[in-house]
Amino acid sequence: MSEGRSAARRSPGEPWGGVRPFSIKTKLGALVVISVLITTGLSMIAVHTKTELRFITVFSMIATLLITQFVAHSLTAPLDEMNTVARSISHGDYTRRVQENRWDELGDLAQTINMMADELEAQDRQRKELVANVSHELRTPIAGLRAVLENVVDGIAEADPETMRTALKQTERLGRLVETLLDLSRLDNGVVPLRKRRFEVWPYLSGVLKEANMVASARATMGSGGSHTRTDVHLHLDVSPPELTAHADPERIHQVVANLIDNAVKHSPPHGRVTVKARRGPLPESLALEVLDEGPGIPRSEWHRVFERFNRGAVRRPHGPGSDGGTGLGLAIARWAVDLHGGRIGVAESERGCRILITLPGETSVPS
Repeated sequence: MSEGRSAARRSPGEPWGGVRPFSIKTKLGALVVISVLITTGLSMIAVHTKTELRFITVFSMIATLLITQFVAHSLTAPLDEMNTVARSISHGDYTRRVQENRWDELGDLAQTINMMADELEAQDRQRKELVANVSHELRTPIAGLRAVLENVVDGIAEADPETMRTALKQTERLGRLVETLLDLSRLDNGVVPLRKRRFEVWPYLSGVLKEANMVASARATMGSGGSHTRTDVHLHLDVSPPELTAHADPERIHQVVANLIDNAVKHSPPHGRVTVKARRGPLPESLALEVLDEGPGIPRSEWHRVFERFNRGAVRRPHGPGSDGGTGLGLAIARWAVDLHGGRIGVAESERGCRILITLPGETSVPS
């Protein structure tokens, strides 16, 4: 909020400091009373001093006009400011605000305009975040599908059933992501549906890591400016026990793990190692996931901010070779998906690098 705005919001019409302020109607009534008193007083002075009536009339008119001008200016000046701010808002500038320093109906109107500007600014920010989310989430399946098709066209791979199944899998995921985008409009209301089911963790995470390696190789081959083009980072999977199962929405968990791997690879040193661990949680079908890298880590002072949208970290040189800064959306999307499950995600203590810990409640969670 801009300077000069009140530190605390009040409801329209609510008195400041517990005292009901003068309204515009009261001020206009006071103007009439003061004008009558001035005229009456000057008339009494004229009678006692035997001053000509015409001089008294001129003096009372001048005094009344001065007072009226002062009151009129106090009413029209904030209206001019509101008009300027409203015009700026209509042109897409949502940063302008009206000063809320009045105790009358115009003060209430100023507060209402500022609240409207806040809402419009928030909606504009959400619209921009939606566009960023779209480009971030669609990049991975498109890159994977393009890699498969290019390998077939260039003769590197045969168009055998296994290759076509890989392409089909990417196409299906792309379709599911498009469907997910339709649900984003309901995200803030907490009504995005979860499609939970029981699945085996080892083959599921193995497929996620295989896809991450394939996408990284494809980006490096294409020389694209995606979130990273690292092919020197080794991905390691650690699932215990091997027959571990979980109850969650596989597509949402795919978003979590893929974005965490993407972020960990970006911050890894040359020929580093990213480990994905999965363990059984305390409740039936619950799951504890952990993604650990060997990068510079996250300062403790930044732990509470790493899951904010567009936050790209405060480390001086956070990214390894062949990596750009990213969009700052990966961890925010991961938190969103975990929150939908009623789980928890956060940065945990680690002797080296960054350690992200996720806990999913399993069958006992209530779908959002």
